[in-house]
Amino acid sequence: MANQKLFAGHAVRRIRRASGLTQVAMAEALDVSASYLNLIERNQRPLTAPIMLRLAERFDFDARSLTGASPGGGAESIKRRLADPLFADLSLDRMQIEDWISAAPDAAEAFARAFDRLASGGDAGPVGNDTITPVREAIGKWRNHFADLDAQAEELADELRLQSADLYGAITDRLRTRHRLSIRILPVDVMPDTLRRLDLHARQLQLSELLDPSSRTFAAAYQLAELEAREQIDALVKGADFSERASEKLYHRHLSGYFAAAVMMPYARFLRACEATGYDVNLLSARFGASFEQVAHRLTTLQRVGARGLPFFMIRIDRAGQSSKRYAGASGAALAETDGRCPIWILHHAFDAGGRIVTQLAELEDGSRWFTMAKNVRPQNGEAEFAIALGIDASMAAPLAAARGVDLKSGPAAQIGLGCANCTRPQCAQRSAPPLGRVLTFNEYQRGLTAFEFVGD
Repeated sequence: MANQKLFAGHAVRRIRRASGLTQVAMAEALDVSASYLNLIERNQRPLTAPIMLRLAERFDFDARSLTGASPGGGAESIKRRLADPLFADLSLDRMQIEDWISAAPDAAEAFARAFDRLASGGDAGPVGNDTITPVREAIGKWRNHFADLDAQAEELADELRLQSADLYGAITDRLRTRHRLSIRILPVDVMPDTLRRLDLHARQLQLSELLDPSSRTFAAAYQLAELEAREQIDALVKGADFSERASEKLYHRHLSGYFAAAVMMPYARFLRACEATGYDVNLLSARFGASFEQVAHRLTTLQRVGARGLPFFMIRIDRAGQSSKRYAGASGAALAETDGRCPIWILHHAFDAGGRIVTQLAELEDGSRWFTMAKNVRPQNGEAEFAIALGIDASMAAPLAAARGVDLKSGPAAQIGLGCANCTRPQCAQRSAPPLGRVLTFNEYQRGLTAFEFVGD
């Protein structure tokens, strides 16, 4: 993974146009030929480290932005959208799609946003009216890996570890000695509807007795993020340039939580433990004093340059199938990107697994295979219940302890889709709606497995 080639022609083209340069002029500034720059912009040549450094030095931009998400999620994501029956009469191959993204990246991104809005049943109102989508896009731009925050959190974690082997105790001491804040655990009758509260008048971080040890540690580390990483977090929020204050607040909360998790699970130590244990989530939870959900989220962030972990995605749903967390990370997984989900996917069966991790090898309509594992959780007061899924491209799942003995390449896989509206698998007994754009057919003399039979099935 560390040697993965970087193709970012769309980003280079955007930098050149923003600088008002021709390809010849920019090539001269980068000490390359115009023809070579043309190949880079067309994604026919990867960016080398020297060229990246010259770009950063001579055009005053953050080189890490080149690793951000491709317009529309990249060629594969655009291709999935174009597989909709609405475009069935068009012959669009991958090369054409890549040429389009390279030539008009902003147009490709605009198409993807418009398609997703319509496919999810959204109205045609301005994108700014949606509070959550811009935040997800900002997280996706960084692939949910914020290098500066991670490095600062890791440095702080090492400092706290020298002070005490008890992380919660070390954080408590730091809050008291450096920030004049004490932590007080209060009974539920005093804080009936609140899990964490900062009382600046009393100089107290007040935590509910309902919080388990991992949640208490996270809450204390979250407060450290607010106090010691505020400048870096504010800079990231400002750089996202949201149009709504609510989006800024959500993004800020995500980044503070990211820092807290990085303090609990410092990057280098956590990655070594992942590789040594086969990414055994239960074992990682015990070793780092973190919950299943905290570990699952952390696994989606392991994208440090030169020390990348496996590219997981994570999703959290309730029993109604509504998602409250979705992180694609660097996986590019449609399972995390789409609003639709398939009831055959193991995620929905985790609620009845009694807290056990259940696994499934799943195959989408495009032939891609994903190894997924899911577990139900009851956070905080135990009244809420969620199911959390972790997934990874099956071709990369061999190192996982949970995948041992599974024939990832050719073994039996559950045939799932991206929700009934986006799935054209014929005669699925679980189908609850016809696929978008397909014409329903009716036969008064017979009935198939589904009430929704359609042209092309």
